[in-house]
Amino acid sequence: MRIASILTATRTVIPIRMMTTTTITMTEPGIAPLRLMAWLSPAFPVGSFSYSHGLERAVQDGLVADRQSLAAWLDTLVEMGSGWNDAVLFAESWRCARDSGDLGEIAALAEALAGSRERHAETMLQGAAFLKAASAWPSPVLGRLPADCLYCVAVGAVAGGNGIGLPDALSAFLQAFFSNLVQAAIRLGVVGQVDATALLA
Repeated sequence: MRIASILTATRTVIPIRMMTTTTITMTEPGIAPLRLMAWLSPAFPVGSFSYSHGLERAVQDGLVADRQSLAAWLDTLVEMGSGWNDAVLFAESWRCARDSGDLGEIAALAEALAGSRERHAETMLQGAAFLKAASAWPSPVLGRLPADCLYCVAVGAVAGGNGIGLPDALSAFLQAFFSNLVQAAIRLGVVGQVDATALLA
């Protein structure tokens, strides 16, 4: 390859012959965390900021009014509520994606467990938005998912189909889930940023 270099103030052109090869290879283990961070980022276009997961109503009804009641509400979600269900469905979707299982069955079960019209709309719209945005990372698993599926199923399956380990993927999913709820609590005036950070610690 011929490259012309301009050297010195007299602008003498000296041809230089160079041959270089640079290969930068990022292995899958290096890419996987980056994909996961992108997919679960607040900037990823799934509309999470639009939903409070029922927190707004809980605040209106006086069930959540401060840090302590918010912590109790969040604990209930993860121990026996939708947070728990989403974690189980996420893990099963991840397994099905890895083992060529029936993702349609998991999606149907997940949809049946969406206990209210609002919850159903929230998670279905987020799931559809996630699948649309995640198509920027082509993966065969995208073709195995139904067009309409819950957010937890979509993220779990795509993570599994992209070789991201279950512990990392599920931990990141739950962190994003609770971060979104804590941000909603800040917007609703239930807690400030310091208390919100303490709840996520």
